[in-house]
Amino acid sequence: MQKRKIGRLSYEGSVVMFGAASLGNVTQEVADQSISFALEHGVNHFDTGADYGDAELRLASIISKVRNDIFLATKTGQRTKEKAKAEIYRSLERMKVDSVDLLQLHAVGTIEELDKCTAKGGALEAAIEAKEEGIVKAIGITGHGHQAPVTHLEALKRFPFATVLLPLNYYMYSLPEYRESFDALMEEANKQNVAVRVIKAIAKAPWKEGSERPYATWYEPFDQQEVIDACVHFVLSFPGLAGFASAGDIHLFPKIVDAVERYGSMNDEEAARILKSISGYTTIFGAPTSIA
Repeated sequence: MQKRKIGRLSYEGSVVMFGAASLGNVTQEVADQSISFALEHGVNHFDTGADYGDAELRLASIISKVRNDIFLATKTGQRTKEKAKAEIYRSLERMKVDSVDLLQLHAVGTIEELDKCTAKGGALEAAIEAKEEGIVKAIGITGHGHQAPVTHLEALKRFPFATVLLPLNYYMYSLPEYRESFDALMEEANKQNVAVRVIKAIAKAPWKEGSERPYATWYEPFDQQEVIDACVHFVLSFPGLAGFASAGDIHLFPKIVDAVERYGSMNDEEAARILKSISGYTTIFGAPTSIA
């Protein structure tokens, strides 16, 4: 399993993060099998969130036993100091751990949401206080949507976040405005040694209304191995990228791990050829639909 340094944090994390949103609505037995598979394949970077259903509870039985061997990140979607602090403590209790390596302000994808977090009495104050108490080792920020790169660039001007987590895939990067804003964020993140981690690497399109949904993801994911290989190759080809989160369905995780383990067997041109030829490939966030 390839590993990369998580920004200025002294940790080498697996380039694929175990996206624990996939555990939100599964049994403990199924969760244990997926977590064990991850550990057996060298995945040591686990990313969850307080609002991912029962994910934190499902992680607890195994993660609490291997806590010192993994990088553990969670998130709070609260916007006030009081509510965020309560949620941080709740997350620790649910996962049966004393601390997390990374606490992320979640779903900060617009300047409006950033303003709420960084305001006096906002969630950022709770994160800072938790870090001072030693229950949080680092503070990051996450965001969805096409405004996430611009928002996170502004966030890095307001506070020295250790990590950012935002969408990236071949289609989104083909959109000129997104590419420009993502590149600007990457440039500033590299200057500050901030770890850039991404989501939605294998997202294909929004689910069609009335269509069957065989996966737990809120969008239609790619599920063919060759296409997943190309998606993974694309995101990992960014030299400054620390890693990417697996999709929110446990059935896709082995295919993603397989693609990571074979990273390098496909070149940039082949990956681009595969992804550019796919019919129905678009953004899941409602932006323009033509590839530049």
